[in-house]
Amino acid sequence: MKLDVEVLRYLSKDDFRVLTTVEMGMRNHEIVPAELISLIASLKHGDTYKILKNLLKHKLVHHDSSKYDGFRLTYLGYDFLAIRTLVNRGVIAYVGLQIGVGKESDIFEVATEDGTVLAMKLHRLGRTSFRAVKSKRDYLRHRSSFSWLYLSRLAALKEFAFMKALEDHGFPVPKAVDCNRHCVIMSLVQGYSLVQVRELQNPEVVFETVVGLIVRLAEHGLIHCDFNEFNIMIDDDEKVTMIDFPHMVSVSHRNAQMFFDRDVECIYKFFAKRYNLSFQDDADDKNSAESDIDEAGRPSFSSISKSSGCLDKELAASGFTRKDQDNMKKV
Repeated sequence: MKLDVEVLRYLSKDDFRVLTTVEMGMRNHEIVPAELISLIASLKHGDTYKILKNLLKHKLVHHDSSKYDGFRLTYLGYDFLAIRTLVNRGVIAYVGLQIGVGKESDIFEVATEDGTVLAMKLHRLGRTSFRAVKSKRDYLRHRSSFSWLYLSRLAALKEFAFMKALEDHGFPVPKAVDCNRHCVIMSLVQGYSLVQVRELQNPEVVFETVVGLIVRLAEHGLIHCDFNEFNIMIDDDEKVTMIDFPHMVSVSHRNAQMFFDRDVECIYKFFAKRYNLSFQDDADDKNSAESDIDEAGRPSFSSISKSSGCLDKELAASGFTRKDQDNMKKV
């Protein structure tokens, strides 16, 4: 469903009132009864249905009459609510072109009133199958029923919190600007994803930097869980920036070592295949030389000095509270 922000210009306050009402009703209803929407919106009955018809025309809501006459928000409707809130806050003033698309998100250029260009990430969980999402996200472990909008909001909140905490600890990440619903506003990273880069001037240096980030994250109590060539940005000076943090888990997670080893293995395989790096010599040189290197010359999870939970205070301060974490585990 394509995001057409031009439609925003033609939506009235009452349109957004009804759209917000549907969002509120979805806290307790998968499909919000039309009568309840009319009641909460406090508009004339005929006016509410007229507005719902307009929202339906623009695909901001979906109509369902299988059990009763009702409506639910679409991702496009959720987009509009988030964008309008961010515009009203003065965070953004313009929405530009789409610059990226992933399995679970869309990325757009946005700009502030003074012309500063930022990036807007809209989380869209549900593009992949539920089984695929559930296998990656431990906060889906205990439920089979859920709202994709709610889960996307949690993913955005988690990414914003982790990005802010990592930035505060000096990690090379985009600057977290603001977050609303399933939308995260961040600084625009100048460069390319590593998967697009065919040649590097100093592949060994970049490799050491990237692997060093995996180790440093673990030392701070975190594992990225999706650390690959798609989530590593590199600029013309071969400066590395890491992105995409909704999958992150603590080093105390029961599968932490598996996630850590998978991130390391992914980087080793990519650099060996793309840039023809050989690691056997490094393994011989480093064998028994450093305590955090295993027999194959790769970082060893069990030997890394870890401080699980060291970012708790920072995460709570940036909006991702213990209650949010508990809610994610219950979903």
